[in-house]
Amino acid sequence: MSAERTALTGTYLTLDDGRPAVRFSRTYDHPIARVWQFVTDPEELAGWFPSRAEIELRPGGTIRFSGDPNTSDSTGRVLAVDPPRHLSFDWGGDELRFDLEALDEKRTHLTLTDVLAVEDTAARNGAGWEVCLAALDTKARGEHSPGPHAGAGAPWREIYRAYLDAGVPSGARVPGID
Repeated sequence: MSAERTALTGTYLTLDDGRPAVRFSRTYDHPIARVWQFVTDPEELAGWFPSRAEIELRPGGTIRFSGDPNTSDSTGRVLAVDPPRHLSFDWGGDELRFDLEALDEKRTHLTLTDVLAVEDTAARNGAGWEVCLAALDTKARGEHSPGPHAGAGAPWREIYRAYLDAGVPSGARVPGID
C-alpha cells in the first residue's frame, strides 16, 4: 500500500490536565450548520461514527450507542453542548469532543479530540478514528462511503501498524485481532 494511505492525521498528546488524547482536524466545504448535522444527527452519524448514536442534545442528556459489531450496546452522557460549535460526551469511559469553527460562510474546521480513559488505547483508537473520519470525509464530498465498518477491505490494520511504528501508546485489546 502507498505511504499516502497510511499517512496519519491523528496526533497523540497530553492535555493540560494530564489526560492522554488523540486529536484530529478536518476542514469541510460546508457551512457550520451542515457539519453540526454530521456530528449530531443520528442518520448522519450512521454513515461514519462507529456506533449508531442517538443523542439528547442537552447537558446531562443520554446518548444511546448501538450497532457496532465490535462492542456491546451502551449509553453515554452529554457533558457539554453549545450548538453549533461544541459537543462533548462520555463514550465507553473516553470523552469525545467535537469542536467546530466557521472559517467563512461555506467552510468549517472540525476538531475531534478523543480524551482517553486509558493511555494504551491511543494507537487502537487513533486507527479507528482514521477509518471513521475517512468515511466522514467521503460523505462530506457527497460520495458514497461504505461507512466505518467497511469489512476486510478497510485499511485499519495498516493504519494501526503505522500508529505503532510512530510510537503511539498501545497494548489495549483490539477486537478482531486479540
